[in-house]
Amino acid sequence: MIRFESDYLEGAHEQILKRLLETNEVQTPGYGVDEYCERARGYIRKACDMENADVHFLVGGTQANTAIISSILRPHQGAVSAITGHIAGHESGAIEATGHKVLTLPSDDGKIKAKQVKDLYDAHWNDATHEHMVQPGLVYISHPSENGTTYSKSELEELSKVCRECGLPLFMDGARLGYGLAAKDNDLSLEDIARLCDVFYIGGTKLGALFGEAVVITNDDLKKDFRYMIKQKGGLLAKGRLLGIQFEALFEDGLYYEISKHAVDMAMMIREAFVEKGFSLRYDSKTNQQFPILPNDVLSKLSGNYSFSYWEKVDDTQSVVRFCTSWATKKENVEKLIEDIKNMDR
Repeated sequence: MIRFESDYLEGAHEQILKRLLETNEVQTPGYGVDEYCERARGYIRKACDMENADVHFLVGGTQANTAIISSILRPHQGAVSAITGHIAGHESGAIEATGHKVLTLPSDDGKIKAKQVKDLYDAHWNDATHEHMVQPGLVYISHPSENGTTYSKSELEELSKVCRECGLPLFMDGARLGYGLAAKDNDLSLEDIARLCDVFYIGGTKLGALFGEAVVITNDDLKKDFRYMIKQKGGLLAKGRLLGIQFEALFEDGLYYEISKHAVDMAMMIREAFVEKGFSLRYDSKTNQQFPILPNDVLSKLSGNYSFSYWEKVDDTQSVVRFCTSWATKKENVEKLIEDIKNMDR
């Protein structure tokens, strides 16, 4: 079975494993105050062109989302998100468990627009009974989105402008950030994201690390006591140097960008094969996630040799599925899939 259902199926990049082995018996202080974490912070600050950014290493995406959102919101506030956002549908109510509602906005492509945020904000404050409702307290977005779509520089600039006008911190979930930066139509840089967002994180779990996310806080007002929140939300790793070593390896020589590009290149080969065969795509994703609309009998044939994720039903004869590549996807496996796509009956 060749697996395409997710981008965290493999362990870790060999350079990271080598570095972890080389440093295995080195003694360091715990909880991320070691020399490896500090060097990794330096590399990330340099990549963001923001020397005053706070950088924290957490063990996973749900811990990062929960720690960030609960640290920013007051008890009566909620997080604004696309209805398809990860915090709205795939974290078992982790945000709600902290006492904060997720305020969802309609979205077909996984993104939200600046006007939607402004309209929601105005609707709340223009309601005479607004103190009886959950107040919007921050805006949560993902790049790429759950549907593989990405924000353009102009879209993020518009969102950032509205959020700052309304006093709403802008938080970008970057679990797959490397794949967004490597997307064929991407015009955003890490420097742009650091400038336009108040807080974001750089995903490692899905991008070559064994585990871990690097939270970058650029808004000074959000920095105070964040380590307390990491600890409280179960994200502070005692052997913190294991996270620092991994991000040091990913960012010291550009490995993060190199392996992200590989995943996107593999996904584009799969996308082209489906399109050439005459199949439509549910979303216009130029990242490592591809969403072909396939007849159910085709899915049945492919599932004999390949794993992929069911996404949604189109009608009684067709479904949307997701094929996902990763930093470790082998080209020969992609080529085998492409060959089978070419040989399918329509």
